[in-house]
Amino acid sequence: MGDHGCSGNLPPGFIFSPSDEELILHFLDRKASLLPCHPDIIPDLGLYPQDPWQLEGRALSSENQWYYFSRVMENQATGNGFWKPLDTEEPIFSSSAGKKVGLKKYLVYCIGPEGVETNWMMQEYHLCSSNSSGKSYKRKQKLDCSKWILCRVYQREGSCSKSLNHSSDDDGTELSCLDEMFLSMDDLDDISFPN
Repeated sequence: MGDHGCSGNLPPGFIFSPSDEELILHFLDRKASLLPCHPDIIPDLGLYPQDPWQLEGRALSSENQWYYFSRVMENQATGNGFWKPLDTEEPIFSSSAGKKVGLKKYLVYCIGPEGVETNWMMQEYHLCSSNSSGKSYKRKQKLDCSKWILCRVYQREGSCSKSLNHSSDDDGTELSCLDEMFLSMDDLDDISFPN
């Protein structure tokens, strides 16, 4: 995808590829604490959930991933579908102190009122309220862990990629990796498939 949107704040040749811990401690914690973040490259896209294809040019993009801040929302409906939470949450620990500093939740984008799952995924990063325990009283007053999230949106690879504990229909229609490879070949007319 290249550098689009807010990634123009990065010097040429730099790729934004932070760890989960860095997203929590260096970006989300500072946003929730009302402190400046240097470099200030992740935009705030407000209160409304975004359709994934609307992120280009609005969110920070790097290596087919889009990053943005948002407010925590109960309703994850967009103009064309909704973000459905999966039953997968991962705690994020500080590598230096070993304490829990955040939580990563997974969502999948579903199109239409029927909720047809797509390959668009979101990781929502949340602060732990205990994350501010070692900070000054003045900063604690400003910190509101429950209002802000950091979102990372990306397209999941085909069925050959690692699954994220979400349910899938077991009707036998899922293609194997070899089937997908054959179907992606340009000369499909030369291949005969059994009925």
